[in-house]
Amino acid sequence: MRDYKKLDIWKKAHLFTKQLYQEILPVMPPEEKFALTNQLRRSAYSIPMNIVEGCGNNTDKDFTHYLDNDLGSALEVEYTCLLIFDLGYISQEQHDLVYQPINEIKAMLISFIKFLRDGK
Repeated sequence: MRDYKKLDIWKKAHLFTKQLYQEILPVMPPEEKFALTNQLRRSAYSIPMNIVEGCGNNTDKDFTHYLDNDLGSALEVEYTCLLIFDLGYISQEQHDLVYQPINEIKAMLISFIKFLRDGK
């Protein structure tokens, strides 16, 4: 079993999720509470949660499965943020706060998945 708190990818995903909760979710319009806001919230927190759950597995193959799911969640976050920017719910500055870290998280996930699949 791995200690998720020692993983840089978990640290980055955790901080990103906190930032999204503090900077983006509060400015979403009330009519999107049960649609885009909820989707963004769930896809964002699923990234660090899947890492935590994956750490509880004994094999790299099982852990990689959770990281694959994380990559999908990261792409959901990326698209949802693009959509809410295009709809005018967030500013360019707010979109930029999300765009860079989510792309870093995607790159870290891809590297980690490759590392685990290649057998370290």
